[in-house]
Amino acid sequence: MCGIAGCWSPADPAAASPALITAMTDRLRHRGPDGSGVWCDPAVGIALGHRRLSIVDLSPLGAQPMASPSGRYQIVFNGEIYNYRALRDVLAATGATFRGHSDTEVLLAGIERWGLERTLHRAHGMFAMACWDVERRALTLARDRTGEKPLYWVVQGGRLAFASELKALAALPWLRLEPSADAVAAFLRFSYVPTPHAVFRGVGKLEPGTWRTFTDLAGEPAGAAGTFWSAAAVARAGLDDPLPGDESAALDVLDGVLRTVIGEQMVADVPLGAFLSGGVDSSLVVALMQAQSSRPVRTFTIGFREARYDEAAAAAAVARHLGTDHTAMVVSPEECLAVIPHLATMYDEPFGDSSQVPTHLVAALARRHVTVSLSGDGGDEVFGGYTRYLWTERLWHRVGGWPAIARRAAARAVLTVPTEAWDGVAAMARPALPPRLRVAQAGDKLHKAVALLRADSLDGVYDRLISNWFDGPGAVRGTTRAVAAWPDWVQPADAPSPPLPRMQYRDLVGYLPDDILVKVDRATMAVSLESRAPFLDARVIELAWRLPVGRRVVNGQGKWALRRLLDRYVPRTLIERPKQGFAIPVAEWLRGPLRDWADDLLGAASLARDPFLDPAPVQALWRAHRSGARNHQASLWNVLMYVAWRDAWHDASRGAPR
Repeated sequence: MCGIAGCWSPADPAAASPALITAMTDRLRHRGPDGSGVWCDPAVGIALGHRRLSIVDLSPLGAQPMASPSGRYQIVFNGEIYNYRALRDVLAATGATFRGHSDTEVLLAGIERWGLERTLHRAHGMFAMACWDVERRALTLARDRTGEKPLYWVVQGGRLAFASELKALAALPWLRLEPSADAVAAFLRFSYVPTPHAVFRGVGKLEPGTWRTFTDLAGEPAGAAGTFWSAAAVARAGLDDPLPGDESAALDVLDGVLRTVIGEQMVADVPLGAFLSGGVDSSLVVALMQAQSSRPVRTFTIGFREARYDEAAAAAAVARHLGTDHTAMVVSPEECLAVIPHLATMYDEPFGDSSQVPTHLVAALARRHVTVSLSGDGGDEVFGGYTRYLWTERLWHRVGGWPAIARRAAARAVLTVPTEAWDGVAAMARPALPPRLRVAQAGDKLHKAVALLRADSLDGVYDRLISNWFDGPGAVRGTTRAVAAWPDWVQPADAPSPPLPRMQYRDLVGYLPDDILVKVDRATMAVSLESRAPFLDARVIELAWRLPVGRRVVNGQGKWALRRLLDRYVPRTLIERPKQGFAIPVAEWLRGPLRDWADDLLGAASLARDPFLDPAPVQALWRAHRSGARNHQASLWNVLMYVAWRDAWHDASRGAPR
């Protein structure tokens, strides 16, 4: 895992000097504390920079930027190619020779032998890269299939720059970074700025599964783009060709693919472990790691004093059963609160998923012992695990035929009762409910569910469900277009038609890369920890899409295939419990220890100097939450993260972080 940056300035080579690239990579030191390097060709104004976190081939032979054997290609690469050993064997059989044993060297040999696009097709892993073709004078940027690794790029004034994080771009004196009202509006709705946009005008995020080649910054400043992996094509192919045979045979196939993928991801020349929450996804990853390890796997979890957020006991029980070397830490509210002031610069863009806090804390715990940690990220999106899938389909099936006026009246009636009151009702009913209906934070979930009754279609229901502040964009001045629920590069027609696969697909191309994977990348990279996600390997995703829809959610439970496969390794009694998520008590803290901080950020003086926010709806939201009448934690957290981000970047026109 590393950080990359670079610049191409053909008309003004001094703008791509080694000193400037070093200034960029210095801001990425946390992503790669083990070394740095710069390659520059002043004749054409190209410079590539790299910060190294040594994982495979710790010797100088694994250092970057790296040249191909013939010298035609120069590359900076962030990530891991998990099947690099198999690719190396294929290349060696055709005459390729290698000096070291890094995946970067194998990647370059593949590019020389097969070309870049064919190599991307053959490489399984997570990555963001920039490859300079000396002969063609062409720069190609590429990003992995699901967007595990970030890559920002911008063309301005006949110059191109790219980097793993925005803070590196801000080091360039010629680059103007101006926030976008549209991006702020989108953020308030989704808790993230959707790809391909960034919070700054003109800055883009490279789309997952794509490459972009630049040969003429004046005539074709956007470059020529291509796709080497399409989630839409995978979804269609899987639905058209479901797995044959009985359930046991399907589980055998899944077991084999996951063992292969996890075995590849356990390759490292540094200490390796795994995050373990005690839920289905992380428990299955750890079980398959332990099944292939000759010694106890290192596992890590954090717990909370607040019982409804604490999964430490469940994780410990799974760890004992599997025989892992387990480390747990109970985190105090003070430790969580201490992370919050650092979030704006950790994420560079406004980012509103509050689980960013515990994710960072568990990453910091793991980093004390290991350099690489596997996780269960992606299991819900790939295998259909979110309860919202079931809720959305059931809700629309039952009320879709109601007159719109009746749906809206029902919504108003439920929303007049505070969430805390509904929590009390749920607590009284809990002993009589089956386990799958004993949900945490019942009041919040009920309020969000009934708000969906205002929608006019199943897609509309889901749009509202994935929006943390559906009307939030109305609080932003100066927007130039409607904030769509779909990323610009994905069209609704791409999505499968059946409701469950349609929602899975939307999460796979939207929520997963722009929320979950951003959260994990920044939280782990801030402490120089590499996180790997086996469920996001292309082979796993392609197999999961071949699971018949009826085997994804069974008897009201999602992730049927993962649950039944886990039964082979862990007793069901250790796993079956209400899904908690990974959260902190934001609602309570905003009325308690975070109240003064929020009062300051949401006060009249703070909002008056904001170029985008309309103070009236924001302060109305804050008053309602503070009084306890409503729980607006998600909407308010988004506003707070935006204002904190604004204040952390002292000059909006330059975007330089403090």
